[in-house]
Amino acid sequence: MLAGAAQAATLVAGPMAGPPTHVGVSLWLQADSVSVATVDYWPANNPSAKRSSAGIALVAGQQFSGKLALFGLEPGVQYRYNLRLDGELEAPAKVYGFSTQALWQWRRDAPDFSLLAGSCNYGNDPAFDRPGQPYGDRHDTIFKTMADQRPDLTLWLGDNLYFREVDYSSPQGMASRWKGERGQPYLQPLLQTGAHAAIWDDHDYGPNDSNSSFVFKREALELQQRYWPNPGFGLPELPGAFGTFSFNDVDVFLLDDRYYRDDHRLNNPARVMFGKPQMDWLKNALLNSTAAFKLIASGGQMLHQSARGDSWLFYQQERDDLLKFLTESRVDGVVFLSGDIHRSELTRIERPGAYPLHDLTCSPLTAGTYVDESLRVRANLVPGTVVMGERNFCHLRFEGSRAERRIVMRVINDVGQVKWSHTLTRQQLSMPKLPITGTK
Repeated sequence: MLAGAAQAATLVAGPMAGPPTHVGVSLWLQADSVSVATVDYWPANNPSAKRSSAGIALVAGQQFSGKLALFGLEPGVQYRYNLRLDGELEAPAKVYGFSTQALWQWRRDAPDFSLLAGSCNYGNDPAFDRPGQPYGDRHDTIFKTMADQRPDLTLWLGDNLYFREVDYSSPQGMASRWKGERGQPYLQPLLQTGAHAAIWDDHDYGPNDSNSSFVFKREALELQQRYWPNPGFGLPELPGAFGTFSFNDVDVFLLDDRYYRDDHRLNNPARVMFGKPQMDWLKNALLNSTAAFKLIASGGQMLHQSARGDSWLFYQQERDDLLKFLTESRVDGVVFLSGDIHRSELTRIERPGAYPLHDLTCSPLTAGTYVDESLRVRANLVPGTVVMGERNFCHLRFEGSRAERRIVMRVINDVGQVKWSHTLTRQQLSMPKLPITGTK
């Protein structure tokens, strides 16, 4: 390189695919300096059909990150691609991949696929952590174990990083935390595998137990949009980190439990965790869904009954309203996903005249763990499903023909041991048939 010449940009994070459609995908990436990113891409079984994308500028105002959209792809095809920064191959021998969704509708059964879910990823930072034993651990181990599962989709269920006091006191501090955490080498193999989408909870939104009063929530939302390849965030008239997308025969509904949240101690029985406009959106989206399974993801637990501030239990009117809607509207296939509580478990509530509702909680990935034996036997808990005292993630396998479609749920610890397995069939998640009435 000539003296005085600018150093070439290098990749520091990604590339990471968002949930693909039948004919397109968004690829997120981050470099270390100003550059223009492009990709050369081709069907895995036809390298001679290589094409090149348009370029996107990676600029300082976006922390040299960006999302590169590819469109005009073929359904159900595995693609390979190389990344270029300023026209130069980022790593000549490095080939990445993604797959478009198959066009199975009206033609055949939905494809089988696997989904990973987890929450609470704490990256140690001794200069700003509390004194004592580091709170985070097992980073290299658990993320390698997750990548080795070769998931088709990974859902990040909140607290995907932890803002410290020095971070959430300014937008600049929050942005710095994101940049440092996202560039960790141990994350990259998982980010480069399958597709990804995310919700947030308090620690990647603002301070601990933060609510709608957080003064930098708009900037927090901008960072959520900057660092995750979700297909959308909120509505034009309603900002937020919520959204939805389809993956084969599953519709995923991502909820925002912070932007509109009242404090759980607010002396008002009508206090909300999500807010009426977001709940109205969710109801309409559920009614519009024809998917066999409908996953509703929230940073905090949705169904459990213990008195904790991060539980929806403290927002009884809002929770009862949605549960009543699900029953009266006869919505099939609903399963809740949640994080936050630093243990994993499966909660089930019975409903007269309707199928039981389940909430699969997945936590923690790398944040602190604890053991409280009194939590292993509680009302509404599926026996034998509590995993505590070790880092873990959830593995969901959607498989079988339309008539026998099922979700096989597993909790797996950081070294790959299956802690438990539980199966829910499509029939078990269907409303009972209404009796035939009328006269002859």
